[in-house]
Amino acid sequence: MNSTTSPNAAERTPTDWTSRAMQRRIRRRYAAERRFKFFGLAAIVLSAGFLAFLLIVMVSNGIGGFTRTEVKLPVDFAQAQLPVSASQLQGPGADMALANVGIEDLTDNSAKAAFGPDGDLVLSDSAWTSVRDALKDDPSLLGKRAEIDVPISSDLQEAFDGNGTPEFKAMVSRLKQKHAFDQNFDTGFLTKADATDPTTVGIWGAVKGSFFTMLVTLAIAFPIGVLSAVYLEEYAPRNRWTDLIEVSINNLAAVPSIIFGLLGLAVFLSFFHLPRSAALVGGLTLALMIMPVIVIASRNAIKAVPPSIRDAALGVGASRIQVVFHHVLPLALPGILTGTIIGMARALGETAPLLMIGMRAFIASPPEGFTDPATVLPVQIFLWSDQVSRGFVERTSAAIIVLLLFLLAMNALAIYLRNRFETRW
Repeated sequence: MNSTTSPNAAERTPTDWTSRAMQRRIRRRYAAERRFKFFGLAAIVLSAGFLAFLLIVMVSNGIGGFTRTEVKLPVDFAQAQLPVSASQLQGPGADMALANVGIEDLTDNSAKAAFGPDGDLVLSDSAWTSVRDALKDDPSLLGKRAEIDVPISSDLQEAFDGNGTPEFKAMVSRLKQKHAFDQNFDTGFLTKADATDPTTVGIWGAVKGSFFTMLVTLAIAFPIGVLSAVYLEEYAPRNRWTDLIEVSINNLAAVPSIIFGLLGLAVFLSFFHLPRSAALVGGLTLALMIMPVIVIASRNAIKAVPPSIRDAALGVGASRIQVVFHHVLPLALPGILTGTIIGMARALGETAPLLMIGMRAFIASPPEGFTDPATVLPVQIFLWSDQVSRGFVERTSAAIIVLLLFLLAMNALAIYLRNRFETRW
């Protein structure tokens, strides 16, 4: 047996052993690469699944927040004999003329006459404002009997959606037989401010407050952040002081946002005595928070510009400042804008620092300026989610959808600007 196997063993040269070992290593390397690709694909699929789940849940819960269920309410203005004339309802004094003339009592009495003794439970607390607005739009209704679409109550809306108590479910069934319900797109949700009644709340006040706050944030953080990055990259000497500044900027970018809220509370409210819950204070606080992010992104974008650009500009006689502002900054602009918009998107979704400076007040009218009391979309969502009434659940999800659309629009703008100004070397 030894004589038959020894020739085969003798035939195995060192080259054969090396070749087999190399093939085993190649097979292991290919197997590791296949595993890596599998795990990478699985991570992408899992992330996309979570994102799709989030969007489906938000849309399914919030789509109803953009609509309003109304019921037709017969109102006899002629029998009510309101102490107001048609001429008083024309012009800017209509609201004053309709104040304290019994519109609320007329609405409650009309509901009980139309829907029974519990008719006032059918209508929302602010249903009388729909009657008042209908009278303002058409003063000739004073001598007529008309059917006005008014919002239903939160309890009845819950029963209309398939939940609620048996009492309200029976009421919904009875009204459906009369074809009294009507669902329409709620334009008031996009044009009104906060309210205590979920049927009359709107996000325009929060959207306007977010716009003013982001405007202040951009006006302060962008120029200061970009100029700081230019100085650190192009002019600052390399010593331990600049190293300390760089470390401090990197650390500030990782500081929790609530710390900046405490800073804004101590500096802008307690020391400078700026108005509480104003978009000006919110913008200043958020500018401090995103400024390190803008500085870091701008420095990386400036650093990515090839040194040959600077050398060529200096070679043709350009000054140092001309090199920076005529050549380096335009080429670094895509990265700067991308980092700025990403920082602004982070600021748009922040809640904690704004809560610390008092931007959680009940704002019933949209702000008219930077110093007026205001709130922002994330804070408005937080306040609505804390409400007891179930009517705010759909409104909260609808506001989240609006906030997500804002964030998607800002990120799409960042992608567009990067592609628009990007220069390939």
